[in-house]
Formats: sequence, structure tokens, C-alpha cells
Amino acid sequence: MASSSERNPPPFPASEKPEPGLSDMADGDSDEGADIFVSNSLPTSVSRGVSQSEEPADLFCEEAPTAKPNGVYSDDDDLFAEAQADLSSDTPGNSTRKDLSTSSGLPSARSPAALQPTSLEQLEEEEAKDCFDVDVAVTNPEKVGDGMNAYVAYKVSTRTSLPIFKSKVFSARRRFSDFLGLYEKLSAKQSLHGCIIPPPPEKSVVGMTKVKVGMDDPSSVEFVEKRRAALERYLQRIVAHPLLLQDPDVREFLEREDLPRAVNTQALSGAGFLKMINKASDAVSKMTIKMNESDTWFEDKFQEVDTEEQQLRKLLAVVDSLVNHRKELCVNTAVFAKSMAMLGNSEDNTALSRALSQLAEVEDKMEQLYQEQAGTDFFIFAELLADYIRLLGAVRGCFDQRVRAWQRWQEAQSTLQKKREAEAKLLWANKPDKLQRAKEEITEWEAKVTQYERDFDRIGMTVRREVLRFEKEKAKDFKSQIIKYLEAMLQSQQRLVKFWEAFLPEAKAIA
Repeated sequence: MASSSERNPPPFPASEKPEPGLSDMADGDSDEGADIFVSNSLPTSVSRGVSQSEEPADLFCEEAPTAKPNGVYSDDDDLFAEAQADLSSDTPGNSTRKDLSTSSGLPSARSPAALQPTSLEQLEEEEAKDCFDVDVAVTNPEKVGDGMNAYVAYKVSTRTSLPIFKSKVFSARRRFSDFLGLYEKLSAKQSLHGCIIPPPPEKSVVGMTKVKVGMDDPSSVEFVEKRRAALERYLQRIVAHPLLLQDPDVREFLEREDLPRAVNTQALSGAGFLKMINKASDAVSKMTIKMNESDTWFEDKFQEVDTEEQQLRKLLAVVDSLVNHRKELCVNTAVFAKSMAMLGNSEDNTALSRALSQLAEVEDKMEQLYQEQAGTDFFIFAELLADYIRLLGAVRGCFDQRVRAWQRWQEAQSTLQKKREAEAKLLWANKPDKLQRAKEEITEWEAKVTQYERDFDRIGMTVRREVLRFEKEKAKDFKSQIIKYLEAMLQSQQRLVKFWEAFLPEAKAIA
């Protein structure tokens, strides 16, 4: 941590002219905001988890005369014009140090509390501009092959008007391992940048074994339908993501007729996926350089994710118990209906016999109703909770990627400090033959420090945007599913009332 707080950027050479954006800033702002890049204060960022120091004046506050309400300067006073030019070059030397001071100073100019609403506004603007006209459905599960080599293929149908696809309506058949292979490819590319990759549904060796033995078994049919619905939700979340939709692997998965067989997918779903997330978290916790998180936004969000995951697991256990209770109620109601029908057949009183037979029919209808309610509890609530438990694991993985990026940056700074100390020793020992090599190594590590710092800043902003987007999508999903659940339960209760209203005259007619 000490190495990260000792990063003072060198002053600009006196011969250089002041940059237009900075000169305009210095003229319009108070003394506290004058030229932060040559200030003696340390340009450490609160959002980076390094030691806090005195922050420079807020360059992006609304009180600045040339700033717009969203915190971005106008084209005439573009503060980022020179910084963007420096960031795009890979030339080491003074420009490298200039990049370092620019990238480290700008994020610290805004507090984390000020960054969050700006990110939310940007997210809403991006969603308003982007129109994801993609409708994906997973249908028609079909068993292919016989015996233990059999598998289930699903029809993936896509309907879209986006120009990135070759046609507007197309379909392809995919097996379960293809879905896992898509997740593997997306994780290898996108998760390293802080993106939340929707996890695939869990593997089930027992369920697939039953399917391979007999597809017509009721438990096999139920298992295939559950997996089909889970795969459809998985794809719908992927195509709803603005970055993942543009990935060529996603387009290939949806459009290509035949895909190469996906291998090594054992650890990509179910318990393997959770073990992978926990293993990554353990690796982060064992880091040699501990991250002292000073950004309250990341600290609070991580705690919220951890707490929410625990609560969802408890709720899922309760919903599973409710589903099992509904199923037991179905079985007991069927037994009761059968016994009531037998009693009606043995009764001599005609009116009573007819009433008992009608009651048995009502109980049969109620047994079917309870079975539908059990399916509603599972497909609407249990599956939603299971999906979001896995999604919260993916969110924790994004936080871990940010911590890894921070550690890589700190290790590079530590190495740079050692290289500078070695250079000082060579100067003291008067060894000019090795001095040039030492300077080249310092230049190389300065470039690495700058790049790793940019990576950390970029991942941090991506994680912010992804978490805000995740929370917004979660609220929409839970709202729609709760409304759907209440409507289904209301219809069930209305049908139940009609059943009893139809039976009431028969009961009154008993003489």
C-alpha cells in the first residue's frame, strides 16, 4: 500500500505550453482546483482502495462555469482532449508519467457518492438508445440416440430485426453441452473486464440418466421441461445484455447450423460453478497484498450481495418445502377423492350417494388444481430464486476481478519502486554500463503501471455499471414474476370457488 501512495507525477517541463483545457480551468476555478497535475498532494483515488489523502478540488461539480449538469465539459473546454491523446499512445517516457497522473487524478476528482448517480444516468441513457429487438425461445426437446450415449437436443429459435444477424428469423438445434460451451467462451473473454455473465442451469446426472433410460417417464418429462425453461431464461438474459449480444460467439451460437462439440464443461454448472466462484474468492482472500477497500460504494454493494445471497437461499428452501407440500396435498386429495367415490357407490340413499359422488368429482378437480399450483410455485418462484442465487455468484466474481486488477497494479508499482532503487544503487556505484539497462526497465515498468492502473479504473467503472444494471433487471424480474404468481393464484382460487358453488346445491338436496 505504501508504494501506491508514493506516486507523485513529475511536473510538466517549463518549455511546454499549458494545455487549453487546463488553462481554461485554472482561469475559471478557485485556487483549490488550480492545476492538480503539478500539485504536491497525492493523486490517490478513493475508489481504488488505496490509502486516502487530501483530494483535489472537484473539477466536475455543477458550480464550474463551463460544466454541464451531467458533469461533462463542453467541446470548447474539453478537459479530456489532451488526456485521450496521451492514453492512446504507447510511447514511454515523460508521456507515460503524464498519462499516469492524468488517469489517477481524474477519478479522484469525483467522490464515489457523486459517481454513482452519474453511472445510473449513463446506464439509463444507454438503455434508451439501445433497442434489443431479439426474441429467443428454446422449444421442442428431442432425444437423440439410444442408451447411455443419448442426449437431448433443443430447438433455439430467434426472431430479430437487428442488422448484425444474417436473417430476421432463424433456428438451430443445440444440446446442453453447447450452452455450457457458450458460457465458457463468454467467461474467458468478458468476465475479465468485469462483466456479469449469466450462469447456465445446473447439470443433473440423475435426471439425465432417467431421460436416457426412458423419455416417457413422468419424472423425465418434468426434468426436461425444467431444463428447457432454464435454458430459455439463460439465453434471454444473454441477448438482453448490450455487450454480450455483440459477441461473435453469441451470434454464432444462435445462427450457425452445426457447432464444434464443447468439451471440459464439467465445472461450468451446478456445484462445479459454485465451487469455481468460491475458489476464486479464496484466491483473492489469500493475496499477498491485501486491498484496503476505502470506496464505501463497493464495500456496501459487496456486503449487500453477500447478505442477499444468504436470504435467497433461505427463501429457496422454504419455497421448495411449499412445492413438496403441494405435491403431498395432491396425492392425499386424490386418495380422499377415491375413498369418497367408493363410499358414494356403497350408499343406499340416492341423494346422499349422488352428493358423495359429486364431492369426489370436486376433489378430483382440486387435486388437479393443487398440481398446477405446485408447478406455479416451482416455475415462477423456485426457479427465479435459483437463477438469482447463481447470478449473485457471478456478481461476486466481478468484484473479485476488480480486486485482482488492483493487486496487479500494486505489484507493478512495487516492482517499479525496486527498479528505481536499483537504479539509484547503480548511480551510487558509478556503473554506467548497467545504468542504461536499468533505465529501460524503469521505462518498461512505468508503462505497465500506467496500463494496469487504466485496467483497474476501467474494470471499476464496468463493475459499477454492471451492478446497477443487475439491480434494475432484478427489480423488473421480481416484479413481473410476483404479478404473474398473484394472477395465477387468483385464478386458482376463483376456480376453487366455482367448484364449491357448483357442489353446494347437491349438498342441500340431500334428504
